[in-house]
Amino acid sequence: MISLLFRRLAGLLLTLLAVSLLIFAVMAVLPGDPAAITLGTSATPETLGALRHAMGLDQPLILRYGKWLLGAAAGDLGQSYTYGVPVAGLIVERLAVTLPLAVFAIVLSVAIAIPLGVAAAARRGGMIDILASIFAQMGVAVPGFWVGLLLIILFSTTLGIMPAGGFPGWGNGLWPALKALVLPALALALPQAAVLTRVTRTAMLDVLHENFIRTARAKGLPRRSVLWRHVVPNALVPVLTILGLQFTFLVAGAVLIENVFNLPGLGRLAYQALGQRDIIVMQDVTLFFAGLVVIVNFLIDLSFLAIDPRLRTREA
Repeated sequence: MISLLFRRLAGLLLTLLAVSLLIFAVMAVLPGDPAAITLGTSATPETLGALRHAMGLDQPLILRYGKWLLGAAAGDLGQSYTYGVPVAGLIVERLAVTLPLAVFAIVLSVAIAIPLGVAAAARRGGMIDILASIFAQMGVAVPGFWVGLLLIILFSTTLGIMPAGGFPGWGNGLWPALKALVLPALALALPQAAVLTRVTRTAMLDVLHENFIRTARAKGLPRRSVLWRHVVPNALVPVLTILGLQFTFLVAGAVLIENVFNLPGLGRLAYQALGQRDIIVMQDVTLFFAGLVVIVNFLIDLSFLAIDPRLRTREA
């Protein structure tokens, strides 16, 4: 078990290293000079050269990559060209919006999808199953930002019961902050809940046809006990796999949703940095997103080992 854990950790570190190299390479080939964008068209060559030197843009790419990687490993993410403050501080500040939004969206997605998928599988062909299939089809077809716009029109413009955008900050009270995140979290959660509902239903139906389920029923166990004690735990492995993948989509969707709802999160920071050609902010935020996704998938892998002991024996 310990050796398996070390192998997974080594794979995680190698993945992060490969991702960092890819991020740096992509940022290096983007068009436009950050120094020229910062100073404007009226800058003299001497001023432009001095700023490029201060930004480290005149150094070889391999040296810039090494310095950036070592700094990131030590917790020093550099200083933003645009804001003139450490990038680590910007990420921590914006994470106070993005992280609760992502957690809120995941909780809503699971709260909607798991009961609906279980009910649809338990009553296959019934009304709940039909409604779940319609919800799954619509959720897959409709993009999250369009769901967000519909939610704004319905709950903000028409009913006037929810804020259309903005974030008051956690210092102004828990309820106003959570209220500002309800619609964005719903916009993120509904498309993901549709996918998770379909996966849960399929996994449940596969387990329902296993021999040990027939044996449990033959012993006279109540239907509810068979469903929640035997079927649901054995159907969790594919569901957890999709949850790990959904976290990736939630991170990517946060860029659009935070701009739709004008939320000062990491997604909006990345979008603003792209427009301002703030390379160091783009690199650090993208690496942070990628690292978060890799770590979440690593934790999902570990949860597989906890849920299914057969996997521990197979990989030992």
